[in-house]
Amino acid sequence: MASKRRTHDKPTGGVAERSERDAADRTSARVKPGKTRAATKMKSAGAEPHLIMFHGTECPHCRNMDESVEQLEKEFKVKVAKLEVWHNDKNAQLLEMIDKGFCGGVPFFWNAKTKRHICGETDYDTLKDWALGK
Repeated sequence: MASKRRTHDKPTGGVAERSERDAADRTSARVKPGKTRAATKMKSAGAEPHLIMFHGTECPHCRNMDESVEQLEKEFKVKVAKLEVWHNDKNAQLLEMIDKGFCGGVPFFWNAKTKRHICGETDYDTLKDWALGK
């Protein structure tokens, strides 16, 4: 099971912007409706997901972020698609395609509109700025 584990000893918690070259490389990494259960649900609701939280079921850092994600969803009427990667190979492949080894663990937050990410556990204000594209 050690080979499947993806986590951080020291989460960075920072928001990083991709360079133009990296953003161009990631053009194909946009979430396509129908590729995951979460994307399918959102497509049927009439919205394509653009805020994504990649997480592991047993990840304590991920569980610590759940309350902040719920607060964000309620406060700003947004939906964060939650994709489990430790037990779902398709979601893990999507994470690897988007992350390309930069973070290498979870939680990993991806904003498909701004191409910005958060690597690891973070505070609410940082999560809010990420979601709002600030």
